[in-house]
Amino acid sequence: MISELLYILWNPNLVAFHLGPMSIRWYSLCWLLGLASAYFIVKRLYKEQKIKPELFDPLFIYCFVGILIGARLGHCLFYEPDYFLSSGKHIVEMILPIHFMEDGSWKFIGYKGLASHGGTIGLIIALWFYVRRTKINIWRVLDNVAIATPVTACFIRLGNLMNSEIIGKATDVPWAFIFERVDMTPRHPGQLYEAIAYAIFFVIGWYFYRKKPQRVGTGFFFGLCITLIFTARFFIEFTKDIQEEFEASMLLNMGQLLSIPFIIVGLLCIFNRKLMERLGTEKQISKDKKSE
Repeated sequence: MISELLYILWNPNLVAFHLGPMSIRWYSLCWLLGLASAYFIVKRLYKEQKIKPELFDPLFIYCFVGILIGARLGHCLFYEPDYFLSSGKHIVEMILPIHFMEDGSWKFIGYKGLASHGGTIGLIIALWFYVRRTKINIWRVLDNVAIATPVTACFIRLGNLMNSEIIGKATDVPWAFIFERVDMTPRHPGQLYEAIAYAIFFVIGWYFYRKKPQRVGTGFFFGLCITLIFTARFFIEFTKDIQEEFEASMLLNMGQLLSIPFIIVGLLCIFNRKLMERLGTEKQISKDKKSE
């Protein structure tokens, strides 16, 4: 009992508040706050860059749908393919937020598995469809969204913290959390590590945007965002418990393996300017060269 007092006991109410008969959970609220924050940040960026307001309006829908579908499919295919691809009913569970019971009935359970790597891929695909409709340069869109993305990622990890999920490994550090919903073992608050890192990354991205706004459209901010986020993810994974049993025998877990290609792509976007020009980045990159 005395040793438990040395650590942070964590067992918050999953429900933030009630709206009549409806319960609003902290996890849902964090997702909402993260998406709303990104919405207003990107809206401001579009306004500063004098992009037509009507071109901004559909962006949120594309992002929301792309992230949700990508994150869900990413979890099912990367982490639990043996289950979700084993029967037609399980494929339905992969698409719809339901679970089939043994008696043949079903119940609504929400999407209990979402993967950030899949969400990133889904977002990029959704933005490709968005730019085909709006004719905005895709790198300008990716850069603007990337500036705001760390804020959304921060809130999502805070939601994971409120749910006591994606917990860390056992530790004796003085800031360890005891996730009472799981066990009474002091553990690294891996979700909090990521949330703090992402908040810092937003400040870094915003600083660079204010210093060199002409880099929007060059792929620099997109590269900076995914390099910082997935590098942090790679190293923080060493403090986190495995999410699936098959990861126990792996030198690097699935989250780390999936982070490596994102880091490589991010570094190429930042440093390989000739490649980025061939990929259709805006010619503002030449202005940036003159200002250095």
